[in-house]
Amino acid sequence: MILRASWWLRGAAAVLGLLAAAAAAVSWQAQYVMVADIKHAQAIAAIEAAIPDAGALIFAALGVALALHGRRALRPRVLNAACIAISLTMNAMAAGRGWRDLAIWVMPAVIYALASDTLIGMVRTQAVARQRADSSSLDDDSADLLTALGGAALWLLRLILAGPSTLRGFRTWVIEECPVAPGRKGVVRAGSALPVVSARPAPAGLPAQGQQRRRRAGLPTRRDQLLSLASDRRDLVSLPLGEVSRLATALAREIGYSAGTARRELIRHVRELQSGSAVSGPPEGKDGDE
Repeated sequence: MILRASWWLRGAAAVLGLLAAAAAAVSWQAQYVMVADIKHAQAIAAIEAAIPDAGALIFAALGVALALHGRRALRPRVLNAACIAISLTMNAMAAGRGWRDLAIWVMPAVIYALASDTLIGMVRTQAVARQRADSSSLDDDSADLLTALGGAALWLLRLILAGPSTLRGFRTWVIEECPVAPGRKGVVRAGSALPVVSARPAPAGLPAQGQQRRRRAGLPTRRDQLLSLASDRRDLVSLPLGEVSRLATALAREIGYSAGTARRELIRHVRELQSGSAVSGPPEGKDGDE
């Protein structure tokens, strides 16, 4: 199945190459006319007109290269989109008046932008599937660029339709997620406008109030579940530090935990174990929390 998908992916990449060449030719013509009218030097205008599309091609190739290793390739994908946005802007400025002229000049670059980012995402998906088939612990926990843009668009739409409640939710999120000082988080009490700094750093696995509720109910916290599963899956004392991040990401998805928090907590726990400073079980009287 993976081999069959790879053939389809190669075919899509070949067609994308033809699409990139066609879109670059259309964009280059529009950009050349604009630059030539300003600089009046044909050679310079020809070179400068090709720069945005060449940049998009370079960043798309870098994105594919990183995706082949199962990486998110977020920076190349964003820079690829930025170069295409520059090309789109110049094409729109070169277009005549009216929606028809604008669509004719802009359409090729838009289709290339959608196709190139989708291809990078599919390449990474195949790399992740291949590494899973090889019993690797790599996990696909990142949304692609289009998903991120879609989420931002939905948030802006909610801001327009329900501005006050959206802003209140955004303010609450910032207060709960952002530290009040390096390494310190505040506990937001009910009815309080400002966070109260706790006497020690709050565990990052859950909000402090959620952890207290789980402790009172006799339930393990997400951090406890993470460390327990990690100990069952791997020998943490001999686990290479380079593999901790992938293990934490995979386990975080299983238990519905934040991937970034899981990586931070697990690597700290592994370092303590390997340095001999951590005890084998949770301290008595703290119900499994630090």
